[in-house]
Amino acid sequence: MEKTVNEIAELIGGAVSGDGTRVIRRLAALDEAGAGSLAFAVPPHMEEARAAKAEALLLPTGTEGFDGTVIFVEDPKAAFAKLLTIYTPPTEHAVGVSDEAYIGADVRLGAGVTILPFAYIDDHAVIGAGVTVYPHAYIGQYSEIGDHTVIYPSATVREHCRVGARCTIHSCAVIGADGFGFTTEAGVHTKVPQVGGVVIEDDVEIGAHVGIDRATLGATVIGKGTKIDNLVHIGHNCNIGANCLIVAQTGISGSTKVGHNVTFGGQVGTVGHINIGANSVYAARSGIIGDMPEGVFCAGFPVQPHAEWLRVQAAIRRLPEMVKKIKALEKEIEGLRGKD
Repeated sequence: MEKTVNEIAELIGGAVSGDGTRVIRRLAALDEAGAGSLAFAVPPHMEEARAAKAEALLLPTGTEGFDGTVIFVEDPKAAFAKLLTIYTPPTEHAVGVSDEAYIGADVRLGAGVTILPFAYIDDHAVIGAGVTVYPHAYIGQYSEIGDHTVIYPSATVREHCRVGARCTIHSCAVIGADGFGFTTEAGVHTKVPQVGGVVIEDDVEIGAHVGIDRATLGATVIGKGTKIDNLVHIGHNCNIGANCLIVAQTGISGSTKVGHNVTFGGQVGTVGHINIGANSVYAARSGIIGDMPEGVFCAGFPVQPHAEWLRVQAAIRRLPEMVKKIKALEKEIEGLRGKD
């Protein structure tokens, strides 16, 4: 695909500085950009942008000191994402149900579905309009998949689960595995039946190898617009609010309630049966061991305000030096006692 810098600026609402007739054939990262390519940069990567060899750059409005051809926009990252959909069209498959897919009894298929070979749609499932189900994906009995959702290869949506519209479920994710519930008597662990379901609301993206457990009773809920990275585990009866971001290797224990617009960095862990307030951010490897208020930025284990955690980390780096000083002071004190 080829577009001029002027044409691209018009698509993303940008302002051109330099030669708008230059032709862009591909999008590239700053360190890989060359002739015919467009790259973007935001702080703190402006020095890398100055050294880039791109045909043109996509930079924040108000940036100064750049020669060459630049498109200025308010949010370069968002504009670049829009261009990626133009320069890299989505994979397409023939609409219809493959003869090599399994469609169970009393399955309802919406208009324009794409069911690829070796997909397995079990009895009484409901598949909405425009849904794509890739090979080796499994949709369980009485489950529902909303319109225009994509289920990638080897993903599993177990029985009695509901997935909303325009969702994306990546490979090997498991929606509706049994919750981890056992009673223990005389040293013997006995399984508690997990008879609830999972509700995935609209516009949710679920990464590869994510596990979202079904509820013991009722439903585990993932709110509208939430995005979940690879290798995340969400326990049974959790309720995750709308528009959350959950980064890889995070584990949210059962019956945890999370407000809207909460961000969990990588490897965050929580205990169960707690409430986590909305509009909060938890840095990577935070350990959340109790109820948390709204609007906080926290880090560490046990979790604490981020600024306080930074001070603690700075102090830890000085510990070897502090130990030496303490030993020297102890020696000096002993010497003074000897004189007395």
